Amino acid sequence: MRRTPKNLVFHEFVGLEVFVSSHTSSSLVGVRGLVVGESKNILEVLSGGRVVKIPKISGLFTFKLDDGTSVTVCGDAIVGRPEDRMKRIAGG
Repeated sequence: MRRTPKNLVFHEFVGLEVFVSSHTSSSLVGVRGLVVGESKNILEVLSGGRVVKIPKISGLFTFKLDDGTSVTVCGDAIVGRPEDRMKRIAGG
């Protein structure tokens, strides 16, 4: 299934560019880079030659999709492993 603005929250984020638009941890606001890892609560972003671990909760993230579309997502909506988020859309 192709990632679109409507279904992005149910997909894995690894490989997408991300920008941290807002976060309760002010030191993370403005971080921009490539998502290289994801766990239930953390996005690992390669930024400036280092991997920054960013909690999903209380963040606002702008992802750039493969077609260049930008999508802003509330971090609270993406807490969980990708496979668990997919179960939400499937009703499982």
